Amino acid sequence: MFDVILKNGHVYDGSGNPWTKLDIGIIEGKIAFLGDLSKEQAIQIIDCKGMAVSPGFIDPHVHSDLLCTKPEIHKIKALQGVTTELFGQDGISVAPVSEETKPLWKKQLNGLNGDIGEWPWYSIDEYLTFLENSKMIGNAAYLVPHGAVRTLVMGFEGRNATIEEIEKMRELVEEGMRQGAIGVSTGLVYPPNVFSDKEELIEICKGAAKYDGCFVVHIRNESIHSLTALDEVIDVARQSGVRLHISHFKVIGKSNRHKFNEAIEKMDEARREGIEITFDQYPYTAASTVFHAILPPWMHSGGTEEMLNRLKNPNDRHRIIDDFLNNKDYENWVLNCGWENIIITSVQTNANKCLEGKNMMEIAKITKKSPEVAAFDLLIEEKGSVTMVIHWGLEEDVLLAMCHELQMVGSDGIFGGKPHPRLTGTFPRILGKYTREKKALNLEEAIRKMTGAPAQLMRLKDRGLLKEGYQADIVVFDQEEISEIGTFEEPMLEPTGIREVLINGKLTIHNGEYIGTRAGKVIRAARLQDMNLLEKL
Repeated sequence: MFDVILKNGHVYDGSGNPWTKLDIGIIEGKIAFLGDLSKEQAIQIIDCKGMAVSPGFIDPHVHSDLLCTKPEIHKIKALQGVTTELFGQDGISVAPVSEETKPLWKKQLNGLNGDIGEWPWYSIDEYLTFLENSKMIGNAAYLVPHGAVRTLVMGFEGRNATIEEIEKMRELVEEGMRQGAIGVSTGLVYPPNVFSDKEELIEICKGAAKYDGCFVVHIRNESIHSLTALDEVIDVARQSGVRLHISHFKVIGKSNRHKFNEAIEKMDEARREGIEITFDQYPYTAASTVFHAILPPWMHSGGTEEMLNRLKNPNDRHRIIDDFLNNKDYENWVLNCGWENIIITSVQTNANKCLEGKNMMEIAKITKKSPEVAAFDLLIEEKGSVTMVIHWGLEEDVLLAMCHELQMVGSDGIFGGKPHPRLTGTFPRILGKYTREKKALNLEEAIRKMTGAPAQLMRLKDRGLLKEGYQADIVVFDQEEISEIGTFEEPMLEPTGIREVLINGKLTIHNGEYIGTRAGKVIRAARLQDMNLLEKL
């Protein structure tokens, strides 16, 4: 007797192989049998006739680190077929922290990760235990965030680290890896990571490489200096031995489009050299991040409070405006994309809710200020907790990267306000618009990029493929109907075409509706057990 049988579906196993017609039998949360189960019994039998059956989608770039504990908010991920997410992105996440750094990070991350009240943890182990006790909908793995480690050693100071400080950071990365993290992340446009140099990156990556971890990186520049920024992290991987993964690969600004091909060639060349490199990408020509990312790096030294104080200083305001107009040394969103392409997506106060969904030129007219002053005042009023969408490029460039073999699908979804529709629609958009309609990918390859490929990046041993003995994370969808519904104007509309989702063998989405199941698990890297086994051998 099986717990669940999925029968009559077209099974795509996540490897890129063509579909095959198999039934799937599930016992105690795992795939127990693949084959003909037409004469077998189960507590629940789901007829998947005419449907595609695939592994649960794995999202390798998310910002669900806190709101995964709020099922009424987080259910949108399962509704688009996502069963596993990778937290700790961009070097700016919630653990490890200390008594001194916890309040700094709570302020810094409020606009990005949301607010759940107190953080009853300090270490990565304690944070993962908190998640284990929170009864999440889906599965979660974690990266050691560079910024959290850096602040434990030297706060938000805007300077290069000393040799001794770098060594302490590496030790903290190793500690996080031993506690179950699968790699280390950084975002080299965000404070305090922006103040680090290559030597610091090499050393922290040695800490991850020691445990076969990956280095997941938002590179230092995705526009004018994107090729130089890519060279930097490739050399970090070369010198540290770490596996390299580029977050949300793109080239910002239409004037920089010619760099796309060369960037892809650089990654191919690194592969030929023997560096394991991959990248994720969301299927849109617009980005989304915290609004204070428009500010030049010097504004972020000391953390959020210091940033807000500088925004009130007339001399600092003049200096920022000059940077907006002329400074090409940092990721200058204003210079590269223009105020008309920067849209406010979420704020904290009711007074400014009317600004959500409007671009900065519209906000300037509403407030009767210049866009620069309107931006400064908004950040002050919201205490820095503002997010934005930025339209940066053209669809043909998205397609160029999407079709590359090193690409995998990642949403980079951010909750709150009127978010980027990638939060609700990334995976259905790939399967609907780009696979069924545009035929940019075949279905087997699209599913591989959502399942087997990110599982390989994360070194997951029992997820990402449909195989006997693997965890039963499974999506059943109608390939003729699956579509993104949300738009930039109405981003929270739920996608269509996802029929059933099982997470760890438990039915979570049924007939396209979330049914309240919370069967998610924390996935800690299994390296300690493996090392103990090797010692016995």
